[in-house]
Amino acid sequence: MKSVICFGEALIDFLNTGKQEDGCLMLNNYRQYPGGAPANAAVAIAKLGGNAIFAGQVGNDIFGDFLNASMQAYHVDTKFLSRHSSAPTALAFVTLDQYGERSFSFYRQNSADVLFKQEQVKDEWFTQDTTFHFCSNTLTEPDIAHCTEYAVNKALDADAIVSFDVNLRHNLWPSEQADIDTVNNLVQHAHIIKFSLEEFNYLANDNPDDYLKFCLNSNCQLLIITDGANPIVYHTPNFSRSVQPPAITAIDTTAGGDGFIGGILFALSQFDHLSDVINNDSVLKKVIEFSAQCGAIAVSKSGAFPALATLDEVLPRLTAQQDSPSINQVPSLDAFLWS
Repeated sequence: MKSVICFGEALIDFLNTGKQEDGCLMLNNYRQYPGGAPANAAVAIAKLGGNAIFAGQVGNDIFGDFLNASMQAYHVDTKFLSRHSSAPTALAFVTLDQYGERSFSFYRQNSADVLFKQEQVKDEWFTQDTTFHFCSNTLTEPDIAHCTEYAVNKALDADAIVSFDVNLRHNLWPSEQADIDTVNNLVQHAHIIKFSLEEFNYLANDNPDDYLKFCLNSNCQLLIITDGANPIVYHTPNFSRSVQPPAITAIDTTAGGDGFIGGILFALSQFDHLSDVINNDSVLKKVIEFSAQCGAIAVSKSGAFPALATLDEVLPRLTAQQDSPSINQVPSLDAFLWS
């Protein structure tokens, strides 16, 4: 099984859990959850039984302590987690609407994660048996963007697989809009790319067909576009397909995309070569179906780390997808992929 290094921000999600009246005031209640898209992806992989390593930086504060302990509790290897001596751990305050959709307020100015330095990227991170995964929140400022590009190039030099979950948060960028050129510079480096449909259209700059060709004519071997409850569309250099995600009542969508990409990376880590999956239409479809179940489980619960799926939760759901009534239970992911 390949290891997966998830690089970027680990932060605290303060999730709004309701309101209470106090005198003439109506006060919001918040619960502290560990979060950050790359950290969520690492936990998603680890909870499924994969080899997940987190690389990034938190503050030398109570929130950094909490994040380190939380990732370790879910068996994520934090040997590449740094602690900044003075910069604080990043915070995000999350409110939910009636459909479980999120709104974010970030406290990330000069926080520890964006002060991660290029010299902190180590050669030992990368081997040909490693997948390097990152998101766009380490592209929002020039220094951390250059550091991310340096790490990606180190991964490519080591023949590692590079995975990019675009995961745009426009309000983290100085202009309140993600810089298309900066993001697409990293898009063309990655072997695996996940977009939401909204992100894909934004980065395509009104030319979706040309943009798809741009991606697939670069390094990309697997391009995935999610669209909430609508079909997941995925493309390889040889074919394009879609999978309908399972119907679910969303409670909190915070970790839905991270659970999905974690499922993808966990499933792919079972194979010696990415081409073993990309060139097999049937197996790739099952990888997407498996990952869609992981994402569905995540949005059915509150928070990020606690909501992410375990293999024991996913396998019974895969059983229900099997066409053969003689199949009582999917015994393993491997059995599902090759059935």
